Amino acid sequence: MAPSSVFLEPDNLLTPKEKNKLRKPVVEKMRRDRINSSIEQLKLLLEKEFHRHQPNSKLEKADILEVAVSYLKQQSQLQMKRSFHKSSQSDFREGYSRCLQEAFHFLSLHKVRTETQTKLLSHFQK
Repeated sequence: MAPSSVFLEPDNLLTPKEKNKLRKPVVEKMRRDRINSSIEQLKLLLEKEFHRHQPNSKLEKADILEVAVSYLKQQSQLQMKRSFHKSSQSDFREGYSRCLQEAFHFLSLHKVRTETQTKLLSHFQK
């Protein structure tokens, strides 16, 4: 192997500023690699979304991020609609149950059972 023309000083001979200057490109490359890796993971996770938005185009990093943001906003809105729907359903059930209890209580106070009371109780029990 040919001798190297670049002479590297041992770490203890470098000033902190020089060490930082040598380390900065390595740290920056690691940061860019992390960003690129995460963008690639997003691309794989949202592959179906990309085909729906831009079926035959080569995706740039900005495109991947835009589609990911759009998808997350859409999912957030769907989740809010679902939680509202579930909330209104449970409110209805609670109200219906309370009304049913009040109706049974009212009908049980009257000793005389008419045909209407019997039909009403039968209907509620279904």
